[in-house]
Amino acid sequence: MTDSARRTWLTATGSALAAVAGLLLPVFGTGDTAQATAGAAPAPTGTTTGAALATTGTTTGGLHVRDGRLYEANGSEFVMRGVNHAHAWYPGETGALADIAAKGANTVRVVLSSGDRWTGTTASEVASVIDDCKANEVICVLEVHDTTGYGEDAAATTLDRAADYWIGVRSALRGQEDHVLVNIGNEPFGNNGYTAWTGATKNAVVKLRNAGIENALMVDAPNWGQDWSHTMRDNAASVFASDPRRNTIFSIHMYGVYDTAAEVQGYLNHFVSNGLPIVVGEFGDNHSDGNPDENAIMATARSLRVGYLGWSWSGNGGGVEYLDLVTGFDPNALTAWGDRLFNGADGIVATSKRATVYGGGGGGGETGGTAPNGYPYCLDGGSSDPDGDGWGWEAGRSCVVRGSAADTGGTTGGTAPNGYPYCLNGGSSDPDGDGWGWEAGRSCVVRGSAADH
Repeated sequence: MTDSARRTWLTATGSALAAVAGLLLPVFGTGDTAQATAGAAPAPTGTTTGAALATTGTTTGGLHVRDGRLYEANGSEFVMRGVNHAHAWYPGETGALADIAAKGANTVRVVLSSGDRWTGTTASEVASVIDDCKANEVICVLEVHDTTGYGEDAAATTLDRAADYWIGVRSALRGQEDHVLVNIGNEPFGNNGYTAWTGATKNAVVKLRNAGIENALMVDAPNWGQDWSHTMRDNAASVFASDPRRNTIFSIHMYGVYDTAAEVQGYLNHFVSNGLPIVVGEFGDNHSDGNPDENAIMATARSLRVGYLGWSWSGNGGGVEYLDLVTGFDPNALTAWGDRLFNGADGIVATSKRATVYGGGGGGGETGGTAPNGYPYCLDGGSSDPDGDGWGWEAGRSCVVRGSAADTGGTTGGTAPNGYPYCLNGGSSDPDGDGWGWEAGRSCVVRGSAADH
């Protein structure tokens, strides 16, 4: 089906599907059944400029953004590896967070309700959820789900209303900046009226800051979270700059729009290369709107040190039961999707690091990960390497500046930001000089070439 045909179908049916989803909840555990997408729309000319200058966070306490990355208060980089849990629809599943943590997740994105569409989550209940996250040593991402598909789903509420909800429960958030991120509203626009996303998001961010909420914030993309219009992508820098604390993270949901590695890599690389913080806040291994490339999502996230949160632990219905990670909230009943996410290549077990606030090693380690030659990467980049040879010195030991001449070794020469391995034999593997070579039966990237992005 062509992109235009898909968009026409979605425009005609998105609201109806969303209405059905509302009727099915709480049996239907995801607001994503009406994930609209159309295959990726043609990429508009990027308008994000000067992002690297704009994204040095001013917040140093709690979870905070610095140079496009998320850090803990002690300066350790934190990379989310976790899942979504539908608490608002299944408040009785009180053991879910412990079960998720036991599988190796370091983060849980918890569905809450402002009371506009489902039973509201009270301040005391929010405090209980936070206590549960802390007891199980996972970072809490708390989100209001009532905004899902606003402009296309008549039952959805506004980001402004979601901001009012957070202000109403701020007593539960105070003092939890080390443990809690506030995801203002889930998928706050559908495929109608999404151009209002930028202004509505800025207003909500400022409203929360003016009310004294100091937690790191997360904002979801429009177009049912998938940003096929690139509205979030092209306005992210200005939204980030609107936060007086410079402490806002962007969340993309990857379903049918992201059915190829090129689309996944292109979107995530745009944020990383512009110094803007990005996380894959939802994704699956299948969806009614198309087949997302979960392998590319997970591999690219690992390569770029980008967080990801799979949808969802359990309780999906209405035809998307395949998105359950476990059956019937039973941690011993992993589905195929659950086994892939937790135990597969680039999965949670292999890549998750517990937050240092709980005594863990941090996302990617306290040195920013390990270079192919076995040495840690330098956290402070080139500033740790005054002579420019690629070798720095931090915490009493040598470190490697990522992407430098010293960033080599191992059996593949390392991985380029686009997720492909570097060529061991350099330019000799690339006879046509386009930056792409061929080694060991697969494509590779010549380090420092036009393809090395």
